[in-house]
Amino acid sequence: MKTATDQWLDGLKWDEKGLIPAIAQDYKTGKVLMVAWMNREALQLTVSLQRAVYWSRSRAKLWKKGEESGHVQKLHELRIDCDQDVLLLSVEQIGEIACHTGRESCFYSVLKDGVWKIDAPVIKDPSTIYQK
Repeated sequence: MKTATDQWLDGLKWDEKGLIPAIAQDYKTGKVLMVAWMNREALQLTVSLQRAVYWSRSRAKLWKKGEESGHVQKLHELRIDCDQDVLLLSVEQIGEIACHTGRESCFYSVLKDGVWKIDAPVIKDPSTIYQK
């Protein structure tokens, strides 16, 4: 028997691996912080916990954002695009760092004169964030 939760999940267009891209955006500024992937369980947990939970493709496991770093993403709103194949998470980024490089956003490089240039500082050295 399907629940109401199953019904809203069934309306999404998952890829062949059962994943959907998820864009995390700062709920106050609108700045794009990162892009990650979710499976059904990650999305269900994100909604129930009201914090971002992703699927790590490289580790093939659920990843609660901030579980190692403390840089949790509190969910404020969840949207889906018109094709129902991309999620947009409006989040509060705890600790001001979303990127594993120690920056606010994963989008810290900009193309200028045919060269990628870094335009955002490292807020915290990643070696002090991740102890593995």
